[in-house]
Amino acid sequence: MSESVGKHPDVYLEQEINEDSSSSIEDEKPTSLWSRFIKAIEIDEPKGLTASQMFLYNYDLRPVETERRQWSWYNYVFFWVADSFNINTWQIAATGIQQGGMNWWQTWLSVWLGYALCGIFVSIGARVAIMYHISFPIVSRSSFGIFGSLWPVINRVFMSAVWYGVQTSVAAPCISVMLRSIFGQNLDKTMPNHISDPDITTFGFLSLFLFWLFSLPFLWFPPHKIRHLFTVKAYITPIAGIGFLIWTLKKAGNVGPVFHQPATVQGSALAWAFVESTMNALANFATLIVNAPDYARFSNTHSFGMKYLVYTLSIPFCFSLTSLIGILVTSAAQVMYDEAYWSPLDVLGRFLDNYTSGNRAGVFLIGFAFAIAQLGTNISANSLSFGTDVSALLPRFLNIRRGSYICAALALCINPWKLTSSSSKFTTYLSAYSVFLSSIAGVLACDYFYIRRGHLKLTHMYSLFRPEEKSLDSIYRYNKLGVNWRAYVAYIAGILPNIVGFVGATGTHDVPIGATEVYRLNFFMGFIAAWLVYSFLNYLSPVETGIPQLKPFEKGWFEEWQDVDNFEEELQGLVVDGVSPASEYQNYSSGYEEKKD
Repeated sequence: MSESVGKHPDVYLEQEINEDSSSSIEDEKPTSLWSRFIKAIEIDEPKGLTASQMFLYNYDLRPVETERRQWSWYNYVFFWVADSFNINTWQIAATGIQQGGMNWWQTWLSVWLGYALCGIFVSIGARVAIMYHISFPIVSRSSFGIFGSLWPVINRVFMSAVWYGVQTSVAAPCISVMLRSIFGQNLDKTMPNHISDPDITTFGFLSLFLFWLFSLPFLWFPPHKIRHLFTVKAYITPIAGIGFLIWTLKKAGNVGPVFHQPATVQGSALAWAFVESTMNALANFATLIVNAPDYARFSNTHSFGMKYLVYTLSIPFCFSLTSLIGILVTSAAQVMYDEAYWSPLDVLGRFLDNYTSGNRAGVFLIGFAFAIAQLGTNISANSLSFGTDVSALLPRFLNIRRGSYICAALALCINPWKLTSSSSKFTTYLSAYSVFLSSIAGVLACDYFYIRRGHLKLTHMYSLFRPEEKSLDSIYRYNKLGVNWRAYVAYIAGILPNIVGFVGATGTHDVPIGATEVYRLNFFMGFIAAWLVYSFLNYLSPVETGIPQLKPFEKGWFEEWQDVDNFEEELQGLVVDGVSPASEYQNYSSGYEEKKD
């Protein structure tokens, strides 16, 4: 660190350690057992950065250089094709029929609208990462403050862990039908049950645990390499899904009563059922909307298509197609079994009633494809998000890889099968999930698109001091606490409109019908309320520096694509003494051993 920074009275970082003293410290061996343990679990970062320095800057948080920006537009298309063929997408469409009372085309239209909105919101969230190559924890520093960003990160860490467990529970029937196709038609009934929980059996927990266990090796790979999993998944899962549809229609002989039955609700009840189905699609995407920067930062281009078309076109097309398959399978299954199943795995399990070799092979292969689909979804939406976020919270001990494994471990501790035991519980959880994330998304979007008009200073995001005036604080520190109070007020304001309705949705209290109807618009209410309050507070109490000096409705856009390959040179001697060029990270890479020849 430069002399002027070292003498600053408010210095948060440790004093400069020269190379000689660093070497001597590294050579010192800890004496106590506890010291040796702490030393053993520390992240191996170059030149012995301190914990406070690593909070501001580490490999997982640094802007992604060209070498790691390996995702092309077609990788993102494969990503969404692969992600769309998951069990949740089938269930959301089936819930609109089973619980909402709509007919098939009304449900499908609501799904189209919902996922079209998802594509727009994901594009909004991804743009900052495409241009500045930064992850969600860093993006949140611009609006919430360098230290204020901790709460949005903690909030999403918690949500990611819970949702990882839910996705694992949803995937458990994939393993169940695979086991039954191999070891016996009635394996689920003949295996002794030693669990008293009414929502899960010993066989069910075994299936859940096996999926969880077989997922662990895939958490080992770095984010810029895991794109290959989505490419493989994009080939396997659509073929399996379409094959499942054809197989079901052939068995049923026709598309079934769901295609012909009228809606069971009319008037305002139908309108609200349509709204709820649309919002379920948005709620299903809540985490992907917020963590869009985590994977968008690996984009190798900032073209018009990447910023606008990849998400807004591929998401609604892929997800609505999967939903239509789910509606058709549900319809055909009702012809055969006189019951409208809300999960495709329930239909697949019924195919084993006729325990022939062909049925067993087909059920096993389709169950395997669905398991791959759930695995990819769990990584993209949950473990990657969790790992990225905890690398910002405890960078001395945690990186993306370690965080992913901790996320998987926590997922077993929350009894996730309780949240997926019925379609009503499933949709209630989806809605609750979006209540908290939508207001975060609203603050971030307002800050970038309206308040800052696309203008960010990357070095300020990784520093407590200004590069142009080292004796002054970073523009994203806001105050001595490093917290932007405007963002927090707006965040709370985005949650408040939905709280009463959320309590009513849990069934614990009766609430006014108006609160329930507001809650049905939960994502929009949270997003829009947070946006309006944040913009209003910035108008009343504007930030003094780092904000374009424009009137509220004056035109202006100041976004610039960033070349970050030499980003460390801008930080050297300024933010973190000891920060090394990207080449020196090749042996560390957050635990991903990628040493070059």
